[in-house]
Amino acid sequence: MSVESQIVINKLKGHIEQIISKYELALSYNSSLKGQLDKITEELETKNNRIKELEQKVEQMQLAEAFTATTEDVKEAKKKIGKIVKEIDKCISMLND
Repeated sequence: MSVESQIVINKLKGHIEQIISKYELALSYNSSLKGQLDKITEELETKNNRIKELEQKVEQMQLAEAFTATTEDVKEAKKKIGKIVKEIDKCISMLND
């Protein structure tokens, strides 16, 4: 084998070693990114579940508030009706006199 052939072969070996090194580095980086993606995906799922729970609690609180407001409205309406009935009774008694 000639010296030139040996030089070309050595250069090719060097390039192949560089390519293999870069490939291994890329594999390591890819693995790292996959791990980060898995972690972030898990965190996102946890946070989405928490959001759903909080939305359900808000809906329950709004529903409870609606019933509470309705109960207070009914009490207020009963008071007003009672006052009106008393006024009507007074008017009737005045007419009877």
